[in-house]
Amino acid sequence: MTTRQKKYSAFALAAASVALLAAFEWPQAEIESSSFYSYFGQLRGGTISSSLVFTDSDEIKAADSGRVIVAISEHDESSCMFESTLGNAVVIAHKDNMLTVYANLSADEQEMREELTQVEAGADLGTCSNSGWQEGQGCLEFQVLDTQDRSFVNPRVLMPRFGEELELSLRGITAVSKKGAEYTLGTQRVVPSGMYYVYKQRQDKAVPYSTTVYVNGLAVQTIPYDRLVQIENRLCTSGAKNYSVQELYPDSRRMLLGEIMLPKGRNTVSFVAVDIIGNETSIAYTVEAR
Repeated sequence: MTTRQKKYSAFALAAASVALLAAFEWPQAEIESSSFYSYFGQLRGGTISSSLVFTDSDEIKAADSGRVIVAISEHDESSCMFESTLGNAVVIAHKDNMLTVYANLSADEQEMREELTQVEAGADLGTCSNSGWQEGQGCLEFQVLDTQDRSFVNPRVLMPRFGEELELSLRGITAVSKKGAEYTLGTQRVVPSGMYYVYKQRQDKAVPYSTTVYVNGLAVQTIPYDRLVQIENRLCTSGAKNYSVQELYPDSRRMLLGEIMLPKGRNTVSFVAVDIIGNETSIAYTVEAR
């Protein structure tokens, strides 16, 4: 088995272990995998999105059986778990230390929601509105939390998926040195040796399930997007290294692929982006480091 095969076998096992935690139904009518308004892990409102935002206004259902622990009628500034203004929302506790959050709901059913206690999967939670920070988007904002390790889980890991995935792209690859010098890989084949942050052009919607960087055939770093953690009140990725929004998205145009060390000599640098069902997009460059 090659290094890459071993890497992705581990990736598949990790994804499977998360999926075993719970299996949620769709909180509203199922839609194509490629047609959400905003995806988990995307840059949104100056932070890393911990939500999956749907595109259509529809009736909202409980994704699984559980206990309603709170019905929010306005943003609670004392909450340390939620980084966005959720508007009217319902939070349901499930087995395996999981919570689901249904935000941006209409105020019309608020009194009904406040009376809910135990609910079954598919229980009616109301309809959508513009009560959250959707900027005119009257759509469900759905979150899944693991209370044991205080992380936000990518909801799509736990829900059925239908249709094609959004195509991932690896364009505009640039390497930025610790001193801030920027090199466009593909056109600049000679660079100083040393440490680099490597970025790709950010896509408006699509977010990889993971990105992996290889130097001379060795996988040196993987950034996963299966969950986010809060560190010092900032949402960060949850890999071997935790990246905040400032590191992951230094501006609205770029997205971090990883960090690499280029030793002196001829180097082959490869980048692989994987979607949630395992489809790979890759690109490689030969770089002379001096």
